[in-house]
Amino acid sequence: MTIRVVLADDQALIRDGIAALLQSDPDIEVVGQAEDGKQAVTLAGSLTPDVVVMDIRMPIMDGLQATAQIVSRGIPARVLVLTTFDEDEYVYEALAVGASGFLLKDASAGELIHAVRVVASGDALLAPSVTRRLISEFTRRRPVGLTTVPRLAALTAREREVLSLIARGLSNAEIATELVVAEQTVKTHVGRIFTKLAIRDRAQAVVVAYESGLVRPT
Repeated sequence: MTIRVVLADDQALIRDGIAALLQSDPDIEVVGQAEDGKQAVTLAGSLTPDVVVMDIRMPIMDGLQATAQIVSRGIPARVLVLTTFDEDEYVYEALAVGASGFLLKDASAGELIHAVRVVASGDALLAPSVTRRLISEFTRRRPVGLTTVPRLAALTAREREVLSLIARGLSNAEIATELVVAEQTVKTHVGRIFTKLAIRDRAQAVVVAYESGLVRPT
């Protein structure tokens, strides 16, 4: 199935370069390009892409605001945020407002294509070790406690266990091995966790796990 992508970056050369890299993959189609966050939200709503590749620093509306609007409006597109390490402070915020993952701007063509595929599937976070490091760093600066997200009370003990493993960056297959259960059983747990917490992917699950205090930075 073709993955439909919208690109959002205020620099035309960068957009064109990313578009060329992505469209070298026969399964990816760039259906629109936005030069600011406001335009990105409009295109995400009208073109029904699977993924929006979103820069953070843009005029009129930045990538964080645009991501928040895409999520709050119920637009099904998943957001892949482009970042550099000097923008580390934005990465946690991007995940917190609903981004499904992030990618460093110096990534290779292969990493970019893989990232789009991963985010489109909603199956795993990008670069789990880097993601965990960033989330741990910024959640360490925030007060945490199980009362932060009361809806965790709706989870069963097993579902909390699965959520904590998701926060460690484990895939469904790895969680199944860890818990000695079938992978389909894990998928069922993950689906119930998403429903009960009103979240739509693993990136948001990680944020909830850290902010609630279920998982502590180490």
